[in-house]
Amino acid sequence: MTITITLDTDYVNNLDISPALTVISPLLEEGAIASHEQQLSFEIKYALEPGDPREFSEIPELRLWFVRLDAKYPWLPFLLDWKSGEFARYTAMLVPHQFSAKEGIQYNPEALEIFLMHKIFILGDWLKQQGIPSQSRLKSMAQMLGYDLDDAFFEIFS
Repeated sequence: MTITITLDTDYVNNLDISPALTVISPLLEEGAIASHEQQLSFEIKYALEPGDPREFSEIPELRLWFVRLDAKYPWLPFLLDWKSGEFARYTAMLVPHQFSAKEGIQYNPEALEIFLMHKIFILGDWLKQQGIPSQSRLKSMAQMLGYDLDDAFFEIFS
């Protein structure tokens, strides 16, 4: 079951994360967060000027909205629908990058590494608090971004 958060221009321009709070808060209160793994998606209805060629992840206002959301729920990648590309889009909102016609999105490598390690540590702790096995999930998340994490890495900080 996909859960959708719909953003429009007003929410974004006012840094109003209430659409996300409305969807995510009940999952936390019900203690049902684990049963909603990889089910969250965003529908973005942000008004662009006609002919504006930018991708959503190139719009500073949208990126700032996602930065605010990430500050509230730093473990949000757990809920994102990875298969439909939500984790990749979320990453693009938070990590500096450029688009290449030939190679697609090109992240700043150091920024991507910092982002990934930050998420690994946050999610590792959060998943442990939730009683959810984490190592395979974290390794899969890293692989989505092109990294292979060795099992020994998890022994260091677990």
